[in-house]
Amino acid sequence: MSLAALSAFSQTTPSAFSQKGNPLVGRWDFNLPGPGTLKSNWVGVTEKSSAFEVWFQPTGGHVEIRPDAKVVGNHLSFTIAAANDKGPATTWDLDAVDGKLTGVQKRGDKVIPLVGTRAPELKRAAPKAWSTPESLFNGKDLTGWEPMGDPTKSKWVVKEGLLVNEDHGANLMSTKKFTDFKLHFEVSCPDHANSGFYLRGRYEVQIERGEGSSAPPNRLMGAVYGRLAPEKDAPKKGDYDVFDITLVGRTVTVVRNGVTTISGKEIEGLTGGALDANEGDPGSFYIQGDHTGGLKFRNVTVSVPK
Repeated sequence: MSLAALSAFSQTTPSAFSQKGNPLVGRWDFNLPGPGTLKSNWVGVTEKSSAFEVWFQPTGGHVEIRPDAKVVGNHLSFTIAAANDKGPATTWDLDAVDGKLTGVQKRGDKVIPLVGTRAPELKRAAPKAWSTPESLFNGKDLTGWEPMGDPTKSKWVVKEGLLVNEDHGANLMSTKKFTDFKLHFEVSCPDHANSGFYLRGRYEVQIERGEGSSAPPNRLMGAVYGRLAPEKDAPKKGDYDVFDITLVGRTVTVVRNGVTTISGKEIEGLTGGALDANEGDPGSFYIQGDHTGGLKFRNVTVSVPK
């Protein structure tokens, strides 16, 4: 099946940040405290013909509709993980109060407080000019990058001028943070490898090879994972896929191997693996290294608005 045909199956998530009527309606960002880090979630609520549609972005994986969601007045409840042989279901109960969603996550006797804030719209005009591209990888060492989590688990090395993830290990994060930018990188991705290049640390551009038509188009090479599918194919020329990505506010354009595959589309919310849910703040780039190894990167540069 062609990529264009597959795109018909791409998920559609809520388009409104806020609407008149029920105060639950809109897009919401959540930071949950966890061991040594934050866990980031996103909820999108729309009202259609007096019925409510609720989408949830878990900490990992892709955004998905919650069919069991119930809205009673200003109260929202739904299940984020079903009960299994390891324990009871995990549920969220939220109330719209003073412009926030407040409530709790419950799993048996374990209760975690929740506070969601409205996601910022991030509507900005494209800059009139961009800076000269700055190199983010010097081809000699990992200056400007640091492993996430336990550094002893990092498998990132520099070999023959390339940034290489030798094996399953730690993710790699840039020490600099960015707001709007033009990003360029070239990646050699082996068959059946799986990684991602995160924009502001919150939106994953998928890097994978070998899934073919078995995965939805919004989870294939060059997609904004679970959010935006490539609009057309972009065969690579040689061993490397060449990416040029522009992000201004929420508007993203992806050019892969010289072909514009996502053209000025809105990223509606976080993707799985987001470093935090602070969508209005500058953020680091990071590259997944915890899925598979064997990926090689070169010519990683960034331009920012002048």
